[in-house]
Amino acid sequence: MFIQTETTPNPNTLKFIPGRTVMERGTRDFADAVAAAASPLAGRLFAIDSVVRVFFGSDFITVGKQPDMEWTVLKPQILAAIMDHFTSGAAVLSTEAVADGNDDQDSDVVKQIKELLETRVRPAVANDGGDIVFRRFEDGVVYLHMQGACSGCPSSTATLKHGIQNMLRYYVPEVQDVVAVD
Repeated sequence: MFIQTETTPNPNTLKFIPGRTVMERGTRDFADAVAAAASPLAGRLFAIDSVVRVFFGSDFITVGKQPDMEWTVLKPQILAAIMDHFTSGAAVLSTEAVADGNDDQDSDVVKQIKELLETRVRPAVANDGGDIVFRRFEDGVVYLHMQGACSGCPSSTATLKHGIQNMLRYYVPEVQDVVAVD
Protein backbone atom coordinates (compact mmCIF):
# COMPACT_ATOMS: atom_id res chain seq x y z
CA MET A 1 0.00 0.00 0.00
CA PHE A 2 1.38 3.39 -1.03
CA ILE A 3 0.22 6.45 0.93
CA GLN A 4 0.91 9.87 -0.54
CA THR A 5 1.35 12.93 1.65
CA GLU A 6 0.74 16.58 0.88
CA THR A 7 1.47 19.70 2.84
CA THR A 8 -1.40 22.02 3.70
CA PRO A 9 -1.50 25.79 4.27
CA ASN A 10 -1.54 24.99 7.99
CA PRO A 11 2.04 24.07 9.01
CA ASN A 12 0.72 21.89 11.84
CA THR A 13 -1.36 19.62 9.61
CA LEU A 14 -0.40 17.13 6.94
CA LYS A 15 -2.68 15.45 4.41
CA PHE A 16 -2.38 11.66 3.93
CA ILE A 17 -3.87 10.09 0.79
CA PRO A 18 -4.15 6.29 1.13
CA GLY A 19 -5.34 5.69 -2.45
CA ARG A 20 -8.72 4.36 -1.32
CA THR A 21 -11.99 5.68 0.01
CA VAL A 22 -11.83 6.90 3.58
CA MET A 23 -15.41 8.21 3.98
CA GLU A 24 -18.24 6.95 1.77
CA ARG A 25 -20.35 10.01 2.59
CA GLY A 26 -19.56 13.32 4.23
CA THR A 27 -16.57 14.11 6.40
CA ARG A 28 -15.67 13.53 10.03
CA ASP A 29 -13.63 15.75 12.34
CA PHE A 30 -12.11 14.44 15.59
CA ALA A 31 -10.98 17.28 17.84
CA ASP A 32 -9.57 15.01 20.53
CA ALA A 33 -9.00 11.41 21.60
CA VAL A 34 -12.39 11.25 23.33
CA ALA A 35 -14.18 12.01 20.04
CA ALA A 36 -12.00 9.39 18.34
CA ALA A 37 -13.78 6.61 20.25
CA ALA A 38 -16.19 6.45 17.28
CA SER A 39 -13.37 5.44 14.94
CA PRO A 40 -10.76 2.69 15.19
CA LEU A 41 -8.58 4.58 12.70
CA ALA A 42 -8.79 7.89 14.56
CA GLY A 43 -8.08 6.01 17.78
CA ARG A 44 -4.88 4.58 16.28
CA LEU A 45 -3.80 8.04 15.19
CA PHE A 46 -4.51 9.68 18.55
CA ALA A 47 -2.46 6.94 20.23
CA ILE A 48 0.59 8.59 18.61
CA ASP A 49 2.13 11.17 20.91
CA SER A 50 1.64 14.79 19.70
CA VAL A 51 -1.33 14.06 17.39
CA VAL A 52 -3.98 16.63 18.35
CA ARG A 53 -6.61 16.46 15.59
CA VAL A 54 -7.77 13.99 12.93
CA PHE A 55 -10.04 14.72 9.98
CA PHE A 56 -11.45 12.28 7.41
CA GLY A 57 -12.39 13.41 3.91
CA SER A 58 -13.69 11.27 1.07
CA ASP A 59 -10.24 10.04 0.04
CA PHE A 60 -7.84 11.62 2.50
CA ILE A 61 -6.93 11.92 6.17
CA THR A 62 -5.64 15.16 7.66
CA VAL A 63 -3.64 14.90 10.87
CA GLY A 64 -2.85 17.84 13.14
CA LYS A 65 0.15 17.89 15.46
CA GLN A 66 1.46 19.90 18.38
CA PRO A 67 3.49 22.87 17.09
CA ASP A 68 6.70 21.81 18.86
CA MET A 69 6.80 18.34 17.23
CA GLU A 70 8.57 17.81 13.91
CA TRP A 71 6.86 16.04 10.99
CA THR A 72 10.04 14.04 10.37
CA VAL A 73 9.41 12.28 13.70
CA LEU A 74 5.61 11.90 13.40
CA LYS A 75 5.13 11.13 9.71
CA PRO A 76 6.53 7.54 9.76
CA GLN A 77 4.38 6.67 12.79
CA ILE A 78 1.24 8.09 11.15
CA LEU A 79 1.95 6.29 7.87
CA ALA A 80 2.38 3.00 9.76
CA ALA A 81 -0.87 3.50 11.70
CA ILE A 82 -2.84 4.24 8.51
CA MET A 83 -1.30 1.31 6.68
CA ASP A 84 -1.91 -1.08 9.58
CA HIS A 85 -5.51 0.04 9.81
CA PHE A 86 -6.36 -0.41 6.14
CA THR A 87 -4.53 -3.73 5.82
CA SER A 88 -6.42 -5.05 8.87
CA GLY A 89 -9.75 -4.58 7.08
CA ALA A 90 -11.25 -2.77 10.08
CA ALA A 91 -13.96 -0.16 9.52
CA VAL A 92 -13.01 3.51 9.55
CA LEU A 93 -15.98 4.32 11.80
CA SER A 94 -17.37 1.92 14.37
CA THR A 95 -20.87 3.37 13.97
CA GLU A 96 -21.77 5.21 10.80
CA ALA A 97 -23.02 8.72 11.48
CA VAL A 98 -25.31 9.77 8.66
CA ALA A 99 -25.86 13.46 8.11
CA ASP A 100 -26.12 14.69 4.57
CA GLY A 101 -26.80 18.33 5.43
CA ASN A 102 -29.91 18.52 3.27
CA ASP A 103 -33.02 19.98 4.81
CA ASP A 104 -36.23 20.39 2.87
CA GLN A 105 -37.23 23.14 5.31
CA ASP A 106 -34.33 25.42 4.27
CA SER A 107 -35.24 28.82 2.85
CA ASP A 108 -34.27 29.61 -0.74
CA VAL A 109 -31.41 31.80 0.55
CA VAL A 110 -30.02 28.98 2.71
CA LYS A 111 -30.33 26.51 -0.19
CA GLN A 112 -28.39 28.92 -2.41
CA ILE A 113 -25.67 29.40 0.24
CA LYS A 114 -25.33 25.63 0.71
CA GLU A 115 -25.16 25.06 -3.04
CA LEU A 116 -22.37 27.64 -3.46
CA LEU A 117 -20.43 26.16 -0.55
CA GLU A 118 -20.85 22.63 -1.91
CA THR A 119 -19.88 23.40 -5.51
CA ARG A 120 -17.35 26.21 -5.22
CA VAL A 121 -15.81 26.21 -1.74
CA ARG A 122 -15.66 22.66 -0.39
CA PRO A 123 -13.74 21.16 -3.37
CA ALA A 124 -11.04 23.83 -3.08
CA VAL A 125 -10.80 23.50 0.69
CA ALA A 126 -10.63 19.69 0.40
CA ASN A 127 -7.55 20.09 -1.80
CA ASP A 128 -5.88 21.70 1.22
CA GLY A 129 -6.95 18.89 3.56
CA GLY A 130 -9.94 20.52 5.19
CA ASP A 131 -13.63 21.18 5.01
CA ILE A 132 -16.10 23.94 5.73
CA VAL A 133 -19.51 23.02 7.11
CA PHE A 134 -22.57 25.28 7.02
CA ARG A 135 -24.04 25.77 10.51
CA ARG A 136 -26.71 28.45 10.07
CA PHE A 137 -27.76 31.73 8.46
CA GLU A 138 -29.40 34.39 10.59
CA ASP A 139 -29.69 38.17 10.40
CA GLY A 140 -27.48 38.34 7.30
CA VAL A 141 -24.65 36.32 8.87
CA VAL A 142 -23.48 32.92 7.59
CA TYR A 143 -21.94 30.76 10.32
CA LEU A 144 -19.43 28.17 9.13
CA HIS A 145 -17.40 25.52 10.94
CA MET A 146 -13.81 25.01 9.78
CA GLN A 147 -12.50 21.44 9.90
CA GLY A 148 -9.32 19.53 9.18
CA ALA A 149 -6.41 21.63 7.99
CA CYS A 150 -8.67 24.71 8.02
CA SER A 151 -9.12 24.51 11.78
CA GLY A 152 -6.47 26.77 13.27
CA CYS A 153 -4.84 27.51 9.92
CA PRO A 154 -3.16 30.94 9.80
CA SER A 155 -4.69 31.66 6.38
CA SER A 156 -8.22 30.49 7.24
CA THR A 157 -9.37 33.97 8.31
CA ALA A 158 -8.25 35.44 4.99
CA THR A 159 -9.93 32.59 3.10
CA LEU A 160 -13.11 33.08 5.08
CA LYS A 161 -13.32 36.87 4.82
CA HIS A 162 -11.78 37.61 1.44
CA GLY A 163 -12.71 34.50 -0.47
CA ILE A 164 -15.89 32.94 0.86
CA GLN A 165 -17.53 36.10 2.20
CA ASN A 166 -16.91 38.06 -1.01
CA MET A 167 -18.24 35.21 -3.17
CA LEU A 168 -21.36 34.70 -1.06
CA ARG A 169 -22.09 38.44 -0.93
CA TYR A 170 -21.76 38.63 -4.71
CA TYR A 171 -24.20 35.78 -5.44
CA VAL A 172 -26.49 36.15 -2.41
CA PRO A 173 -27.15 39.82 -1.62
CA GLU A 174 -28.79 38.86 1.71
CA VAL A 175 -25.37 37.79 3.05
CA GLN A 176 -23.66 40.59 4.97
CA ASP A 177 -20.99 38.71 6.90
CA VAL A 178 -19.39 35.26 7.30
CA VAL A 179 -18.22 34.05 10.71
CA ALA A 180 -16.31 30.93 11.79
CA VAL A 181 -17.79 28.99 14.73
CA ASP A 182 -16.79 25.83 16.64
